[in-house]
Amino acid sequence: MSVVKRLKFAPFYLFSLLPFWIIFGLAEIAYLILYKLIQYRKKIVFQNFKNSFPDKSEDEINIEIKKFYRHFCQVFLESVKLLTIHPKKIKKRFCFKNIELLDELYNNDKSIILYGAHLGNWEWMTSLPLQTKYKMYSFYQKQSNAYFNDFMIHARERFGNLCIESQSGFKTLLNNSKQKKLTLTYVVGDQSPMSNSSMHWTNFLNQDTAFLVGADRMAKKCNQQLLYPFTTQTVKGNYEIEFKIIPMDSDIEPIKIYAELLEKNIQTQPELWLWSHRRWKRKRNE
Repeated sequence: MSVVKRLKFAPFYLFSLLPFWIIFGLAEIAYLILYKLIQYRKKIVFQNFKNSFPDKSEDEINIEIKKFYRHFCQVFLESVKLLTIHPKKIKKRFCFKNIELLDELYNNDKSIILYGAHLGNWEWMTSLPLQTKYKMYSFYQKQSNAYFNDFMIHARERFGNLCIESQSGFKTLLNNSKQKKLTLTYVVGDQSPMSNSSMHWTNFLNQDTAFLVGADRMAKKCNQQLLYPFTTQTVKGNYEIEFKIIPMDSDIEPIKIYAELLEKNIQTQPELWLWSHRRWKRKRNE
């Protein structure tokens, strides 16, 4: 690692050296500021919860919202730990329940698209190269702020993951496939699609929802296996991931199976999902 990058991101490096108990204490302060003082996107979060869980009372929704804001602050500060956390420690905190499935697919010369979401600690997923033989790639959307864009890439690539801008994603995937490289490509699929994107509409969390068609088509085109990382938080700062196979030869479209798995995952621990984004801004009749 270059001295230049260490100096460039020095404030984040210093912060990442703090023990977890201090980081979680700071996350609690951040929660009070974000939820109580600034009320960051509070109306959006409340409406998303209300529409997704119509059977919950307002008091129950407010309890879930507080849990979400706490996790939101924790996961942001946890992510900075990528810079300095010891490999053994992150492997202990970010566990894969059935990592042997990756070994099996690798031994069968099958590349993977890991079809994830903004749930749990999606940034820590970039530590997966510590536990698999696959060369890992992850798609990302370029940030408008150059400094934070560089920081994000720098942190995500620490353990061997290679960041690829989404616009070049399919081309990279296709080239790797043609060269018969065994790869694991991490794609986050729960964003709201752009108006000119190919979409799949389905009922998701009690709402008519558009999903971006992309990872499923890439998997079929390149003959790769889709997996969903079903994520739970065991205790604060600790996650367990179970890989779920998304069948490629089913009568049900892979994107629909992905949506069903994500919905079930969210319902298991609602606070782990990113409720502050405008997931339902796209309407079918536009």
